[in-house]
Amino acid sequence: MTMRALVADPEAPAGLRFGETGEPEPRPDQLLIEVRHISLNRGEVMFAGRLGPGTVLGYDASGVVVRAAADGTGPAEGARVVAFGAGAWARRLAVGTDSVAEVPGAVDLADAAALPMAGVTALRTLRSRPILGRRVLITGAAGGVGRFAVQLAALGGAHVIASVGSAARGEGLAALGAHEVVVGLDGIDRQVDLVLDNVGGAQMVAAWRLLAPGGDLQSIGWASGEPAAFAPHSFFSHGPSRSISTFGDSTRFGPDLATLAGLVAEGRLSPEIGLRASWDRFAEAADALLGRRVAGKAVLDVEARPPA
Repeated sequence: MTMRALVADPEAPAGLRFGETGEPEPRPDQLLIEVRHISLNRGEVMFAGRLGPGTVLGYDASGVVVRAAADGTGPAEGARVVAFGAGAWARRLAVGTDSVAEVPGAVDLADAAALPMAGVTALRTLRSRPILGRRVLITGAAGGVGRFAVQLAALGGAHVIASVGSAARGEGLAALGAHEVVVGLDGIDRQVDLVLDNVGGAQMVAAWRLLAPGGDLQSIGWASGEPAAFAPHSFFSHGPSRSISTFGDSTRFGPDLATLAGLVAEGRLSPEIGLRASWDRFAEAADALLGRRVAGKAVLDVEARPPA
């Protein structure tokens, strides 16, 4: 059997298009999900055209289990779930049970679809060191990862500094928990203990200079697309060592997805969906993400067939 999916196509305007592909065959430790909603991330859209033509794209999805895992692990058939797995932008997704979480009844499946890549990235990087009472700088704070990070850092008791590209992009961040909202790095006059950097380039270099002894800069995105040129000797400082860390852990998302979905159910975390539409409007959504016209997440509703 075949199914409709968003696939890579380097000749297409956005590097992706609709295609027909075979339905996935789950391994014993995988379940099969009928996908109801997907979430697009800017980085995925940027690099879609570099993947092999016909590759089913995406990682973020929510839906309903239509076949439980043969090994007996994971949610049962009929469960409402959120998942992180390759090939998510399709009618059906086979994914390991360790990367799935059941969605509480109080949480809309569309909201749950916003959680996987951006939410877990923010959660795991903030867990890198204690943040209670610490100063945490989040660059690119208006994006999907940034908005989750602002909320989670505030929940963790940090003093949160949200850096954005323009005053307009900073709207709403104070309500999410940011104690300071700055354009670029203007006005930051004290050192910070942790940086979650989504921008890269020259701003990453400038953020490094703001890092206190013993602090860490987590490089979790590179929206600028520009190189980061550090001056000679700029890594030297007196006192406890500072560090730059990278993020790339995409394993066992299930427990963290359950944590995030639970926070949404409790009203303590907002998915911050800045664009929601039918997946037939994927090209419009991709263009909006690339043009930085989405504040937060882009979620698309998966439909069985194109509208008449």
